[in-house]
Amino acid sequence: MSKFLIISHVSHKYQNKSWYGYAPYVREMNIWLKYVNELTIVAPISQDLPTAIDLAYQHDSIVVKPIPKIAFVNLKRVLTSLFAMPVIIFKLFLACKRADHIHLRCPGNIGLLGCLVQLFFPKKIKTAKYAGNWDPNSKQPLSYRLQKWLLSNTSLTRNMTALVYGDWPNQTKNIKSFFTATFTEAEKEPLKVRDYSGTLEFIFVGSLVEGKRPLFAIQLIEQLLDNGQEVRLHIFGDGVLRSELEHYIKTHQLESHIVLHGNQPKDVIKTYYETSHFLILASKSEGWPKVVAEAMFFGVIPLSTRVSCVPTMLGHGQRGILIEADLDQAVKVFNSYTEANFKSMSIQALEWSQAYTLDRFDREIRDLILFEENRE
Repeated sequence: MSKFLIISHVSHKYQNKSWYGYAPYVREMNIWLKYVNELTIVAPISQDLPTAIDLAYQHDSIVVKPIPKIAFVNLKRVLTSLFAMPVIIFKLFLACKRADHIHLRCPGNIGLLGCLVQLFFPKKIKTAKYAGNWDPNSKQPLSYRLQKWLLSNTSLTRNMTALVYGDWPNQTKNIKSFFTATFTEAEKEPLKVRDYSGTLEFIFVGSLVEGKRPLFAIQLIEQLLDNGQEVRLHIFGDGVLRSELEHYIKTHQLESHIVLHGNQPKDVIKTYYETSHFLILASKSEGWPKVVAEAMFFGVIPLSTRVSCVPTMLGHGQRGILIEADLDQAVKVFNSYTEANFKSMSIQALEWSQAYTLDRFDREIRDLILFEENRE
């Protein structure tokens, strides 16, 4: 593939002659870029320095076309975004015109504009990665529903393959069920049998924002402690709720049982996956939650809400515990399992997740790109 274009809402950072972005996204895109000669990225840029959760693109020919961030959260942002949109659309149009392959990252405001601009290039090869919840019955913002509709509409959107998480009924022929991965075949480890009779180690990995419900994870641990159970929680991630969570932990005297580690690189979190018993994920919305697959890769048992394709990932309760976002119900469900149940779940979780490696992802992406090129 000669000229590959990425349209994304992810903020990009420049340092030491390299472009950086959110690590899970860049790690995935670096696999695509193995089959690309020239790369153009149209995305917002940030003057901040890269952090522990950022990763550099691995490619020798990168051109970044900066565009403003847009958001519609208050009147001021609405007005500035409306003024910026013509400039963004113009840049997207020029970039699409030059590209051989247009790749959209959805859902997001920039992804929506990309979905609209690509309509004017019906003969171009196009792929889209929809990283959100593709469940047709889920309640989602209008902009998300519009992106899903445009990607699925084969009359308007031509030459497009949209990669989505989960298997859903009645999908158009251009919708392809897909997955994502973090670890390689070489990183597979045999199951480390956990002892579930002592202190139970829990882990939370994600942004400290309302949609991820980190307070729910803390309160779940608190309730288990109140019930006399020996538990400990390690929280990885940062966000606007951090100070509020720190205050809650201190006020409720949970410092010896709950630790906030902030953002940490993959290798640090991996060491906790190797020793933890359970992962807590109580998100309001997800696509394919990487942290669930990552934890399962090492035999960690997820406790997760029934969101997006998570029930399928957990084998509808065979390799993980499905809960509601209700503390009493979650505790009751958790306590209904025995140590024998946990050991069986751990084995099944590891076996399922270790089938989804970066090596397999690489092969799938290579086959997809070759298919699209041959179809042209």
